[in-house]
Amino acid sequence: MNQKSNVHRIGAVASLSGVPVSTLRVWESRYGAFRPQKSTGSQRLYNDEDVLRASLLRQLTEAGHAISTVANLDASHLGALLYQQRSSARDRRDAQPGPRTVNLALVGWPLAMRIQSATFMQNVTGISVCVNDALKDLDEAADHVFAGRPDILMVSVNSLQMNSHTAIRHLAEKHQIPRVIVLYRFGLEKVIQAMKLAGMIVKREPVPDAELAELIQSVVLIDARQSLGSADTGVMIPQRKYSDETLIRVARISTDVLCECPRHVAELISQLVSFEKYSQDCLNKSIQDAHLHAQLSAISGSARALFERALEMVAQHEGIELQSL
Repeated sequence: MNQKSNVHRIGAVASLSGVPVSTLRVWESRYGAFRPQKSTGSQRLYNDEDVLRASLLRQLTEAGHAISTVANLDASHLGALLYQQRSSARDRRDAQPGPRTVNLALVGWPLAMRIQSATFMQNVTGISVCVNDALKDLDEAADHVFAGRPDILMVSVNSLQMNSHTAIRHLAEKHQIPRVIVLYRFGLEKVIQAMKLAGMIVKREPVPDAELAELIQSVVLIDARQSLGSADTGVMIPQRKYSDETLIRVARISTDVLCECPRHVAELISQLVSFEKYSQDCLNKSIQDAHLHAQLSAISGSARALFERALEMVAQHEGIELQSL
């Protein structure tokens, strides 16, 4: 990442974090909350983590924490403390109706800084967004102990490669995070398509705040457990297992089963794959229809995974050899 993009003057930090310049100076001089670099002109230069920490410190002090007790904690510890604070408050108001709380895990400090800014939150309606964890990158996230199970994992990467796909998928599966949003600037098309087939939402930056907020709200509606009343375990929709070639081969196999189950099941999977891809493309192209297509994508993906299991049962009964992708 370009180092210049990671330095901010104190006025920018104040604007992005919602902490007045005078307060930032007191936190720095009296409590050692920040250790900015100096430019050649002796200007203080703050990085993205400083902006994120300033935002977290503001929220914690507003919640009653003394700045002296939290000033020297890193972003991960501040995030965990804020999560505990909000969890306690949420427990106290469980019996009262209100907007649904959506717990986020954010990977990429610029993304965490953006999501937690007052400017971004102005675009969020109908839900309450709570950032459980804010992490520097995928390497840090791999060893991180999450504060509860997030509803959505949001990852920002500059370059989307196969190793990124593997790391993100492993992270989501390890912590049973049901929904994943990935933002990238450069990426391989085959990797992007593989991630979409795995049930992730992949968007190329820049994505406007209003569109990203709407996307988060639409993802909240992708709750296959409620929509289908099925045995969804809450983990990410499994990626596709069988190629078009395998499905065509199975459909053409002669069988002694009178109802021609292999052919019917293979054809159903092919249709569901096509509709799942169609829904994902619509979700990525038309934010106006995102709510509907998010649900359709989740439902068709869940149904496709169920029929893949059905195909395996039929194949085992008929002695048909299947080849995974």
